[in-house]
Parts: sequence; C-alpha cells; structure tokens
Amino acid sequence: MEHFTLHRGSVPLLVSLPHDGTAIPDEIAARMTHQALRVPDTDWHVGRLYAFARELGASLILPRWSRYVVDLNRPPDGHALYPGHSETALVPLQTFAREPIYLQNQAPHAEEITQRVQHYWHPYHAALREELQRLRAEHGHAVLWDGHSIRSRVPMFFEGRLPDFNLGTADRSSCSEALQRRLEAVLRANAGGGEGGYDHVVNGRFKGGYITRHYGNPEGGIDAVQLELAQCTYMDEDSFEYQPHRAAPVQRAIRALLETCLTT
Repeated sequence: MEHFTLHRGSVPLLVSLPHDGTAIPDEIAARMTHQALRVPDTDWHVGRLYAFARELGASLILPRWSRYVVDLNRPPDGHALYPGHSETALVPLQTFAREPIYLQNQAPHAEEITQRVQHYWHPYHAALREELQRLRAEHGHAVLWDGHSIRSRVPMFFEGRLPDFNLGTADRSSCSEALQRRLEAVLRANAGGGEGGYDHVVNGRFKGGYITRHYGNPEGGIDAVQLELAQCTYMDEDSFEYQPHRAAPVQRAIRALLETCLTT
C-alpha cells in the first residue's frame, strides 16, 4: 500500500502537504479513542486547496496516513522545534484539545515509535528529498512550499485567534531575502487590508517545522517556505466541511504566492 502520492512536475516548485492524510492503519485504529478516529487535527482539505498547483507545473506530494500515525513535519528523533512552547509530538498521544488519542494502556511504546518512523516517516522524506534534488538538478534551483492549515483558535498552541495567513521562513534562514520580500508583498496585496481581506504574519507563532528548516538551503539552491492557514478562511471548523465559496479567494491568494515562487 502506497504511503504517499507524488506527482512530478516540470517547474522548480515542490508543494508538500504533510498533514493532509486521514487514513489510520487498522492495527493502530483498534487502539484509538472514538474522538481520535475522527482525526480532528488534520490539515483539512489542503490537498483540494492546492490541487491547482499541478496546473502551474509544480510537483505535489501528499501522504496517505494521518499525522496521528507519525508526524511527517517533526524531526525523526522527536526533539522540540519550539522550545518553551506546547507542540505536537512525533507520534502524538493527545489531540490539540488535550484529549487522549489512545485507549487506556494502548499508547505506543518507544520501539513501536521507532518502527513507525522507519515504515511511514522515512519513505515520505526520501521521496521529498529525491524530488527536490531532481528539480534542482534540472533547473539549477528549487522552491519547497510546505502547505498547512489549523483551527483558528487552539489554546494549546497560541492565545486568541490565529492570523489568516502565517508565512514561515525559519526566521529568514530557509529562503532568500529576495523571495521572502516578494512573498510579503503578495500577502499585502492579495491577503491583507481592506474590507473582507485577510490578515497575515511572517515568522510569527509558526515559523516553519522540520521540513522547512531541514530542507531550506538558499545558498545551496533550495528555498523553503511554510504557509499555515487559519481553517476558518475556507471551511467550517466544527463540521470539517469544505466551503468552496470561501475557499475560492484563498486559492487565488495561494496561487499568487506560488506564482511568485516561480519568478526570478
């Protein structure tokens, strides 16, 4: 059974959506709580939001499995990305609402976590790394775009309401200054200000996870950027229902950002 889907594109842009998966292997699902089986912390519908990226010629990689199986945007050794702040684990044991994911005495032990990293985490990253290398070899450079979304209010991670668009470049270390400036200009023009506009922040609460930080190497020809979207901008956060009329302007803004990544 495939762990991910990879579409190989023709331009120097790879879109990674590491939390799009919702599947849970049967042997793991049998040990999970009813609430956890709803996989509420999924980056809901980001695959649908970014489907247009193939029209741009971009490569696109999407996982099959839920982040509850293993979090593809966390380091394989599980070390913290945001020291001093709450964050989800490599293999989470609780939901963002601080509810248990596993039934009593059914949580995975250290050996199982290691096995999950080998079985689910490494194949995704091997494919991601190889595709980036292919694009850089063909074009001389590549941009890795890591797409995410989250509920607009998650007290476990941040106070109040999250801005609509949260751009992360690992505090300006994962992509060039020039690209970041162009992306910020797009956010100001397409996602900020005015009635009905979107607010945004750059390198705020979400600066980029493992994928952005690990693969971003501007000097080596790879720019990496993370975009975290507030889910209220394109879906109903309680029912998880996709709302096309709300999603359409969000897609236009994302498209402008991705097109900017393809300009020199």
